[in-house]
Amino acid sequence: MPSDNSSRLLHTLKSRGPLTASALARALGITAVGIRQHLAKLYAEDLVAFDDQAGEIGRPKRFWRLTAKGHGRFPDTHGDLTVNLISGIRSVFGETGLDRLIKARQETAVAAYRSALEPCSSLEDRVRTVARLRSEEGYMAEFEAKQDGSFLLIENHCPICAAAKTCQGFCRSELELFRAAFDAGTSVTRQEHLLTEGRRCVYLIAACHPMTGAQPGDALPVQE
Repeated sequence: MPSDNSSRLLHTLKSRGPLTASALARALGITAVGIRQHLAKLYAEDLVAFDDQAGEIGRPKRFWRLTAKGHGRFPDTHGDLTVNLISGIRSVFGETGLDRLIKARQETAVAAYRSALEPCSSLEDRVRTVARLRSEEGYMAEFEAKQDGSFLLIENHCPICAAAKTCQGFCRSELELFRAAFDAGTSVTRQEHLLTEGRRCVYLIAACHPMTGAQPGDALPVQE
């Protein structure tokens, strides 16, 4: 069982992606010697691995990352039971029945999200609230503000990954959920996708131009 610092190290790699030992030491507030001891132990347990990347001449940088076993430390809260249930629903009710189930789940979530977003007065407040809700659901979510006024909603973990791999409808539903939860003047697009070679899922959330529907950064049409 990893120690507290080792668990923090795994959590940092999960949420921030590959990092050097020195970057990990700064993030965790422990010495470089200490971080290397933890990395050596986790490497021996096949929880982390590393890739050497070109840095200064003659001095490649070593970036540490989670292995599949390391990612497994962050559980899929649905797991095998959900996969078996999905297979059973497909067998008994077909794809139509499964789609109805996903739609019902989505509608319930949309109602809950809209209720939580109702008091929010700005787009940033709404994105912050959704990030909090997603973290409470196990997505390890955070958000970043961009210079153009848009926001990135970042999900560092997917607690329904097993279900999503079995049925892509869950991923479509997640995107539809966000689009329905935010008001009509907000655009939501997926920038990274865990199931299509992404390290995580990332959504771009932006206010649309009131007249054209354009997002920040889009070229507005030239009026004749």
